[in-house]
Amino acid sequence: MRPADKFLVFGSPLIGEEEIAEVVATLRSGWLGTGPRTARFEAAFAAYKGVPHAAGVNSCTAALHLCLLASGVGPGDEVITTPLTFCATVNAIIHAGATPVLADVDPRTMNLDPAAVACRITPRTRALVPVHFAGRPCDMDALMALAGKHGLKVIEDCAHAIEAETGGRKVGTIGDFGCFSFYVTKNVVTGEGGMALARRAEDLARIKVLALHGLSQDAWKRFSDDGFRHYLVTAAGFKYNMMDLQAAIGLHQLARVEASWERRRTLWARYDEALADLPVTRPAPQKAGTRHARHLYTLLIDHTRAGMDRDTFLQRMHARGIGTGVHYMSLPEHPYYRETYGWKPEDSPHAMRLGRQTVSLPLSAKLTDGDAADVIEAIRVSLKV
Repeated sequence: MRPADKFLVFGSPLIGEEEIAEVVATLRSGWLGTGPRTARFEAAFAAYKGVPHAAGVNSCTAALHLCLLASGVGPGDEVITTPLTFCATVNAIIHAGATPVLADVDPRTMNLDPAAVACRITPRTRALVPVHFAGRPCDMDALMALAGKHGLKVIEDCAHAIEAETGGRKVGTIGDFGCFSFYVTKNVVTGEGGMALARRAEDLARIKVLALHGLSQDAWKRFSDDGFRHYLVTAAGFKYNMMDLQAAIGLHQLARVEASWERRRTLWARYDEALADLPVTRPAPQKAGTRHARHLYTLLIDHTRAGMDRDTFLQRMHARGIGTGVHYMSLPEHPYYRETYGWKPEDSPHAMRLGRQTVSLPLSAKLTDGDAADVIEAIRVSLKV
């Protein structure tokens, strides 16, 4: 068991000296808010994704909200998404004024099931928000076919899936919009932060305006060396812009994104091999022609097989000094959504079962081989095998 002062924090990020030096340089520059480093980070992220432009914002939640607004979603509209996601996905739909509608997941991939989506489309449906859960790409061919047939917008929630690809296409560039997270546990970290992509240049321009109070685009440059510019308020926007302090971290995190992915892939393979004989369900192998972002390594703890429920397992892992995560209890388990929308967990039976059994293991690029050995030992001891 790990010593009490060596608790393994779930999702602890790998921060290098390059990030620290860039943050210090940012502080010394006097430009802490949206400025040149944000512009550099946006350009670097757009290049990584193979698109012309990107909009840095303060969270993936903000990106989702702005992309929904840019897509024209509003009151009276319905937006279909998955019940197996963080609350931010559905809250963004609510904040856009629309009604969220849940379609169940594929029990193997944990991603939105296109067949379930098809059954939930109504004349009021305006958009789909697929979530690339744990870094596994959704079945975008099937979802885009549904969207095309019914004239729907597609906003990809790529919070887990910066590196993911399917059919030679990078996630976040397949639908009309793509939204990314740089939260402290994510594959690229800025502490808090997000990025929005849009297929149409005019949509991305609207996102940038809405992200900074609705000020005209010149407002992004009004304090630059190019000279003072008056700004004009063109919409009732939001305070969603990214800061240079965030971008300073992200620039170097993004430069190491592939090396970090390789480290997580190595850890993933080690878990796969070491846990193969245990009475738990490991993640399904990735589908041919796809690239898994390897964000969350999830185990399913079935009481019938494991001899204990998921929460007992979590407690035993914590007692062994190992931090774990739950991604996620299905949305209808939460009282707000039950009371507001009448959702019941059993209406999405696959998401309900998965949400009650899932445990996420530490998978940060910061993990050492010794850390991984401790995780594996704790699992075996917790399961008493």
